[in-house]
Amino acid sequence: MKYLHTMIRVTDPEATVRFFNLLGLKEVRRMDNEAGRFTLIFLAAPGDEDAQVELTHNWDPEDYSGGRNFGHLAYAVDDIYATCAHLQDNGVTINRPPRDGRMAFVRTPDAISIELLQAGPAKPAAEPWASMPNTGEW
Repeated sequence: MKYLHTMIRVTDPEATVRFFNLLGLKEVRRMDNEAGRFTLIFLAAPGDEDAQVELTHNWDPEDYSGGRNFGHLAYAVDDIYATCAHLQDNGVTINRPPRDGRMAFVRTPDAISIELLQAGPAKPAAEPWASMPNTGEW
């Protein structure tokens, strides 16, 4: 058995691709299916192309809810503080700040939770993160 991908449904594929690009993922392939009226976009972290996220965009409008019920996607990052600062500087809300120097949560444009984990040991607590409250759901 081999892991292939995790699929999430998206309403705005380009906004979602931009979000994942901010995390460092790159598009590895895209397929438009005219007959089925959907687009599939596969993204992966450079060097880890076997672990993909599939974005499914159904062309006919649908209301997707329960992003938190999905669970979350998790990524290890080299510097949790730099990653969160980069995301925040680009308009992404840090829903659960990395107060512990180890873990943070953000959400995609379609409210899918993304867990960011510090690779290796936790970083020492640092401001502004240490005292930053949670924002919204994560």
